[in-house]
Amino acid sequence: MKIYIKYMVSQRCKMAVKEVLKGMGLHFVFVDLGVVETMEELSVEQRQQLKSTLLELGLELMEDKKAELAQQVKKLILDVIYHSEEEMKVSFTTYLSEQTGQDYPYLANLFLETQGVTIQQFMILHKVERVKELIIYGELSISEITWKMNYSSVAHLSNQFKKITGLTPTHFRQLKEKRLQTMDEVVSSTVPNP
Repeated sequence: MKIYIKYMVSQRCKMAVKEVLKGMGLHFVFVDLGVVETMEELSVEQRQQLKSTLLELGLELMEDKKAELAQQVKKLILDVIYHSEEEMKVSFTTYLSEQTGQDYPYLANLFLETQGVTIQQFMILHKVERVKELIIYGELSISEITWKMNYSSVAHLSNQFKKITGLTPTHFRQLKEKRLQTMDEVVSSTVPNP
């Protein structure tokens, strides 16, 4: 049985949900961001217990089909942004339609209705967050990040990044480096000389 959970967006959330399920004696096939598949059907009592336990954790059991579909779209988006290493061979709108079995215009309207933002706005916000992570890690150049995140050009990435953060990716990287340099200076000034 598939169960959709709202606000489940991190590894910590996944671990917490696994503990809840184990505590309830439920067996699961998988626990992923926003979705859980259990081996057994939940009784009304089990569903209510799961709902109240999740609320205590700041998570919400989703009851309506539209919200569940929106959650599925969010999960697909986050998987592509955070976990996909390969370039998409079809447009993202086609990918979402194929994965959900729904027309993209329906998905777009439903997502806006249930989430309060468009699919594109949600994607851009998370892509920029992922770009910030990649810049902080410092392992890739801006050009490599552009390719990895499926942007058409460095200019396209820079424009979206600046609209969201107010900074260019290069300026963001310089601030990170300056902050690290300042931290190194603080540490070296507090360590006594031998």
